[in-house]
Amino acid sequence: MTPPATPHHQIVIVGGGTAGITVAARLRRAGVRDIALLEPSETHWYQPLWTLVGGGQAPLRAALRTEAEVMPPGVRWLRERAAAVDPATRTVTTASGRTLTYGRLVLAPGLQLDWDGVPGLATALGHGGVSSNYRPDLAPHTWELIRRMRRGTAVFTMPSGPVKCGGAPQKIAYLAADHWRKRGVLGAIRTILVLPESAMFKVPVFSRALEETVRRYGIEVRLRSEMTALDGAAREAVITDHATGATETIRYDLLHAVPPQRAPEWLSDGPLADPDSPYGYVKADRETLQHPDFPEVFALGDVANLPTSKTGAAIRKQAPVVVANLLSGLRGRPAAARYDGYTSCPLVTARHKMLLAEFDYDLRPAPSLPFLDTTRERTDMWFLKRYGLPQLYFKGMLKGLA
Repeated sequence: MTPPATPHHQIVIVGGGTAGITVAARLRRAGVRDIALLEPSETHWYQPLWTLVGGGQAPLRAALRTEAEVMPPGVRWLRERAAAVDPATRTVTTASGRTLTYGRLVLAPGLQLDWDGVPGLATALGHGGVSSNYRPDLAPHTWELIRRMRRGTAVFTMPSGPVKCGGAPQKIAYLAADHWRKRGVLGAIRTILVLPESAMFKVPVFSRALEETVRRYGIEVRLRSEMTALDGAAREAVITDHATGATETIRYDLLHAVPPQRAPEWLSDGPLADPDSPYGYVKADRETLQHPDFPEVFALGDVANLPTSKTGAAIRKQAPVVVANLLSGLRGRPAAARYDGYTSCPLVTARHKMLLAEFDYDLRPAPSLPFLDTTRERTDMWFLKRYGLPQLYFKGMLKGLA
């Protein structure tokens, strides 16, 4: 009996999150017909709202759609998880053992949250005062902890290495402190922010603005530091200062933790990973987003090893470049479109106040609205984040229109 032929598609996209759906929608609008997209999840999250959910400023349901709702018409949705890629044979193997071949491959599976990367964190999550907005089921719990707190010690942590939405670990600290200030209990709460970087933010003008924010709230900042162990039963976090090697054990009443993050194992252990990335992210030319060793492969979004922040705003600029270069390749032309590293970090500093940090690979400010000073806290920018950007996302980006 002849074995069934291996399914082949002109373009295979791995991942149905922000990057995968945006690229698929743009390809369909460009007239590409044979697109298969691998995504096992039935739900699609607009993750930037999770911080506002944790800060009591948005309902979780506002961030949720079904995957079927956002899937572009005409795209073949394969409801499976990718398990391996062999770029030499141009094959993708799924978790069920299914194999398909591709003409071009787009890698956009996102990243993996390593809850076990901090000893004790995984078992402590969700009880004993520990939460994280990096899990949608726990974001409402973060708000409950903040809302109930009247006194004690609150610790907010960020791990070393690239994380999605690099401003999120800070934003929830500011939303919490602003809530406690308005309730008149801020003075009774010791707030500690643990950051692995040498400054509050990589772009100096925004770093200075955030320094003023933490002064206003009386937040203690531990730079070049991270949480390296957690004892949930004792409510104790071990903070290591990487500049000196010293450790400090802090007893907390509330702990918001951001886990270490890395590429999915099936990629980090494979031939497409960048050997220069200790986290296993995919190798990609920083301008064309094409894999230098396998030109039929492109990577964008959180999984790509690019020297810029991992945000949805970055994807909004990366997706048109990937699509333009894919189309050029299909027509036998070289990749000509270029990505300049643009990314954006909406930095919520209070209820109804926000800075909007936009910059490129060289950390130069790259404002979309140059007539507005987004280096200062603005109410209109908060409303943009809460209401404008979700609309742009669902009705623009995911439709291939923005």
